[in-house]
Amino acid sequence: MNVEYVNPFLSSLVNVLSTMANTKIVPGQPRIKKNEIANGDVSGLIGMVGPTMKGSFSVSFDESLAIEIMFRMLGERPTKIDADVTDMVGEITNMVTGGAKRMLGEKGYEFTMATPIIVSGKNHTITHRCEGPTILMPFTSDFGKVHIEVTFDK
Repeated sequence: MNVEYVNPFLSSLVNVLSTMANTKIVPGQPRIKKNEIANGDVSGLIGMVGPTMKGSFSVSFDESLAIEIMFRMLGERPTKIDADVTDMVGEITNMVTGGAKRMLGEKGYEFTMATPIIVSGKNHTITHRCEGPTILMPFTSDFGKVHIEVTFDK
């Protein structure tokens, strides 16, 4: 897979969490994901389709980090993942994908975004409907981990 496709998602996640939630995340080592088990407690998944590309993006948060982001963005601190937290993860998924879409559009890659799907629970799964490899990128913060997955057909 072309790194040119992946880097906008990494940059966009760092930017969204920094500006919207005053949260710093530190990137880890990317790798190819081999299974469908999510690396977090709540995930947003969104499909992307364009004239020359098809892909999907997901972001998975540890419960502790999702709750901290909720507090920093909205001033509310739930005790567990609830409907408000899953709504927030959906919004973050949209913001990150939208930021990446803008950056990719500047390079001539165009696509439309579907509505995000949110899944939560221990050991939930994420299924990317693409034929290319899934790149898994871990990030750490003072409040837990977040992982993104990006895959494209080419």
